[in-house]
Amino acid sequence: GCEVVRLADQEIVRRVTGAPVGFAGPLGLKEKVILVADNSIRDVKNFVVGANEGDTHFVNVNWNRDIGDVIFSDIRNITVYDPCPRCGSAIEIRRGIEVGHVFRLGTKYSKALGATFLDSHGRQRPIVMGCYGIGVGRTVQAAIEQNNDKYGIVFPPAIAPFDCIISVVNIKDDEQRNAGEGLYEAISSKGFECLLDDRNERPGVKFKDSELIGIPVRVTVGRRLKLDGSIEVFYRRSRITRSVPIKEILRDPREIFYSKAWEKDLAYHEIKHDSHSGHLGPDSLLPS
Repeated sequence: GCEVVRLADQEIVRRVTGAPVGFAGPLGLKEKVILVADNSIRDVKNFVVGANEGDTHFVNVNWNRDIGDVIFSDIRNITVYDPCPRCGSAIEIRRGIEVGHVFRLGTKYSKALGATFLDSHGRQRPIVMGCYGIGVGRTVQAAIEQNNDKYGIVFPPAIAPFDCIISVVNIKDDEQRNAGEGLYEAISSKGFECLLDDRNERPGVKFKDSELIGIPVRVTVGRRLKLDGSIEVFYRRSRITRSVPIKEILRDPREIFYSKAWEKDLAYHEIKHDSHSGHLGPDSLLPS
C-alpha cells in the first residue's frame, strides 16, 4: 500500500534503531518494524548488517535463521549493471522526455459529481474517468532531438512551423524581389504556411538560417529566374535540390513540395542519413 518511499533522516534512524546512520540493521530493533528487502538480495547468505550500535556490525547473518519475516519486493531502480528481468540481456539506460501522460481517475470524482451512465441492463453506473495531457513544448523538443543534423533542425512536415521558406538571393534585383513576393502571395493563398526571406543578406547567410530552423522546403529565387524562368527547390531532410519552372510551383505547390515522384529518393536518402547519424526519421516524409 505504500506509494512513496524516502530515506529516513538521522533522527528517525536513531529513534527506531538506537544507532547512528551507517550502523542500523534489522536485528534487535527497539520498535516493531516491517522489514522490506529488494528481490536482488533474497538469495544472499552470510551477509553483514549493522548491529544497531555505533561502530558495530553483525557478520554471517542469514534471512531465515536470524531475521525471520521479511517482505521481498522489487523496490530499487534497475541499473546498467543488472540483467534485463524479462530476457536477461544487458540493460541500456537513456534519458527521455515525457510528452504526454494518462491518469486513471476511476470513479472518485464521478461518484461525487453524480456523473453516471446506463449499462446494458439499464442500471446506473458511475463513469470511469481518466485525465489526459500532452505537452506541446515538450513534443517539439523531443521531435528536434530526434530530427536534426549538423546543419540544424530537420522538422517533419507535419509539425514544421512553416511549409516552406522563399529565399530571394538578391533583394536589390527587382525581378527576383517581385518574383519572390509573388510566390509568397500565391503559395500562401493556396493554404500553405510560407515564410519570405527578403533580408539584404548574403545568400549563404539566408541558406544557413533556413537550414538551422529546419523548414522542410526552401524555394530559392536567383539568377536561374532570368536565364530560364526557373527556381530551385531544396528539400531540407534529403538535401536534394531540384530546378523547377516557376509556373509549375505557382500551379501546384503541393505537387512540388511533396511529390510522390520524389518520395522514394527522399526516403532512400533518409535511410542512408539516419544509419550514419543515429537519428530517428519521422513516421512519414509526407503530411497526411
